[in-house]
Amino acid sequence: MLYDEQDILRSMDKIEVNLHLWNEIGRLKQKLITQFADRNTKIISPKNCQSVEMYFNSEKMEKTIGRLAEKTPEVGGTVSGLLVKKAFTYQIMALDDLHVFSQLSTTNISQRITIAYTGAFGVLKHRLKQIFESVESLPDEESEGRAFGVHERLTVKYESEKHISLHWRSDPISDMVSDSVVALVLNIGREIPKVAVESEEATKTEEENNYKAEKVIHALLVSLFGENGKLVISVDGNVAHLDKQSGNVESENESLKERVRVAFQRIQNAVKPIPLSLS
Repeated sequence: MLYDEQDILRSMDKIEVNLHLWNEIGRLKQKLITQFADRNTKIISPKNCQSVEMYFNSEKMEKTIGRLAEKTPEVGGTVSGLLVKKAFTYQIMALDDLHVFSQLSTTNISQRITIAYTGAFGVLKHRLKQIFESVESLPDEESEGRAFGVHERLTVKYESEKHISLHWRSDPISDMVSDSVVALVLNIGREIPKVAVESEEATKTEEENNYKAEKVIHALLVSLFGENGKLVISVDGNVAHLDKQSGNVESENESLKERVRVAFQRIQNAVKPIPLSLS
């Protein structure tokens, strides 16, 4: 392949220009290194089409707005709300303020499930009272007044001799309550023989349940620490005094005091209904 003189000269001109630009960049790099020598600054000169990655570390700050900003939180306190990110800004707001300070909106999901159940409706209510603290009858025309609510979160309705229905507004706590009620209903359906309760008066009163719970607690404590006639517990010469009402424990031995307190708390949680906060 033949080249004429003009082609060779053009090639040399290009080489000289490129070398000239590279020398200028090199001098600029050296000057910057000298200028920022007292700082932890890196000067690089990447080649054409070479990727360059830079990392920026910055603190993220959230601004509290709306109802949450009306009251200044205490040091070490907890602020509960929704964290909304828009571009590079973060805002914490109450759920009710979401549609005011953003273009987002909230919605409620109401759920309903029908379960096969052929037992007595009073039996189901009686069994739920053994698990949950708040089980109250509710007026309902569709179910002929045969309905009750569980902690004001879930409603159980009588549909027919073979079915009942559960109604609740979806949230983490209500979903958990509904799951436990469904499990209980299915478990009752498998029990043989079935428990029959003729009326609500046949259920145990709260005083009877508390008395039974105290007997169980006392028996379990005796099995753990021995019998001495009172809730005065003696282990290896160390004595602890337990208040059945408040759960307070007094003892000079911190190890025994903690053992009795934990044992009493666990026994109470096992024999008494589950308390469920309405908040």
